[in-house]
Amino acid sequence: MIKKLLDVVAQTAGPKAQEIPIFPLSGVLFPGGLMPLNIFEQRYMDMTKACLKSGAAFGICLIREGSEVGAPAVPEAIGTMAYIQDWDMQQLGILQVRVAGEGRFRIVDRRVIHSGLIIGQVTPIQDDENTDCPEFVPCRDFLHKVLAQIGNAHFKGELRLDDTSWVSYRITEILPMSQIIKQKMLELTSARMRIEILHRVLLEQKLIT
Repeated sequence: MIKKLLDVVAQTAGPKAQEIPIFPLSGVLFPGGLMPLNIFEQRYMDMTKACLKSGAAFGICLIREGSEVGAPAVPEAIGTMAYIQDWDMQQLGILQVRVAGEGRFRIVDRRVIHSGLIIGQVTPIQDDENTDCPEFVPCRDFLHKVLAQIGNAHFKGELRLDDTSWVSYRITEILPMSQIIKQKMLELTSARMRIEILHRVLLEQKLIT
């Protein structure tokens, strides 16, 4: 009886938290997106080497307070898991990496270790539901035209133009929005709401009719 009860609790409990290194940045990484990084501080060098060795991810969060260099910055609570795709060191002391964004997470607790690296206790955020909305088609068509011109250097994998969430992330990356607004778009849990907002912006900018 107790075992059955524990099984039910395990099935209904929320996602378990895990600890990952946090890299606060002045930009927002979206799921499915690619981001180049120049790493030179020792704390992030060590983090990158450890992730390369183990294949583990680290978290990228927009900076809420502070700066990228020096004292540990205060990160936004919601960020994106980053996996290293490739790396190079053309200049001594500067490690160039390209990361791919995967799922989103929420920081529930964090601490700073002796090196100055932030370790976050994070829980995953469920992926957006792929729902239909009348604003989707013009947004999708806009993205398709833009990608035909700029290519796929800014995202990972194949085109997913039937995926509301994927389309909304890619358009948000492309549009000249402030990083704070992009962060708010990342935090939205509804792809439909994200598309509706983007549709309004595209209309206002006369990028669609």
